[in-house]
Amino acid sequence: MELVEKEQEKVKLGYVVLYVTDPAACLSFWTEKLGMVEKGSKQAGPFSITKVGFADQEFSFELVPLELMKNNPNNLDLATPSIAFYVPNLQEVNAGLKSKGVQVTDISDHGGLMSFAMIDNEGRAFAVLEG
Repeated sequence: MELVEKEQEKVKLGYVVLYVTDPAACLSFWTEKLGMVEKGSKQAGPFSITKVGFADQEFSFELVPLELMKNNPNNLDLATPSIAFYVPNLQEVNAGLKSKGVQVTDISDHGGLMSFAMIDNEGRAFAVLEG
C-alpha cells in the first residue's frame, strides 16, 4: 500500500477492529478457544475496548462494543471489520493522500490517539494512526 512514497517502508498494519455485541463472550472466544492473549484495554466512557492477539505476533484484533458505536457519526459499516494502519507522520501522510485525490477526514483526537480515516474507492473507511 503506497500512502506516501518516502514513508512507504514505515507503514505498518496495526490492528483490525471487530465490532462486537458481547465483548466478554468475544474476549473469551479469542483467548480460551483460539489461544490468543489480551494485549491491552482502554476505556471509552463506560465501555471497555480490548485488544487480543497471539503472544508472539504484533497483530491484534480490537474488540469494540457495538453499543459504543450506536450513534455512528461517520456511518461506518459496522458489520465489516475495520483495518487500522500506523504511519510515522500523520500530517504528512494525510496531506499526501489528499494530494492524490484520496478522501480523508481531518486529523482528530479519538480517545487520546490522534488519527484520521481514509476512504477507499468503494467507500470503506480505514483508520490511520501515528505510531
